[in-house]
Amino acid sequence: MPDETGRSGRAPRRPDGSDGSGGAGWLSGIRFSGFSLIMMGVLVLAVVVLAPTIAAFAQQRQQIAELRAAVSAQEEEVQRLRDERERWNDDTFIVTQARERLYYVMPGEVSYLVIDDRTAAAKTDTTAGVSAEVTESKGDWMQTLLDSVLTAGLAPDAAPAVDPASTTPPAAPAAEENR
Repeated sequence: MPDETGRSGRAPRRPDGSDGSGGAGWLSGIRFSGFSLIMMGVLVLAVVVLAPTIAAFAQQRQQIAELRAAVSAQEEEVQRLRDERERWNDDTFIVTQARERLYYVMPGEVSYLVIDDRTAAAKTDTTAGVSAEVTESKGDWMQTLLDSVLTAGLAPDAAPAVDPASTTPPAAPAAEENR
């Protein structure tokens, strides 16, 4: 139905037969001028030129972050070493370390070194909990003492005793006697 100007309410048809509402029709409606082509070329050129620069920038930022983390770790290590150096300036710390590490004792003291001679299975079998109650063992301590004394007394000697008076010097070789 035409309006007062004589036009109908429909959009005019294009020469290709489409009314412009199709999906492919919008692409044909774009006009490329010289300026738009130059701007697209500049945009493509900027992407090509700046892409490696941006990648290098991101890589350098990552390296900077890693180096800062390494520097902070080294600063913590330096602080730990300074604290340890300060501890070694304390005489009490030095005496404690000499006692623990080197088993030194002060003059007049007696040092006892306890050797744990349990088997590996006995060392790892620590599942028995500690009780707050006093418990009494039902073992015969006299028999245990007697067994221990007999075991120690009947054990073979580690090395046979050598009497220094009974030893004689080795005989001289026969070749030296003929001289």
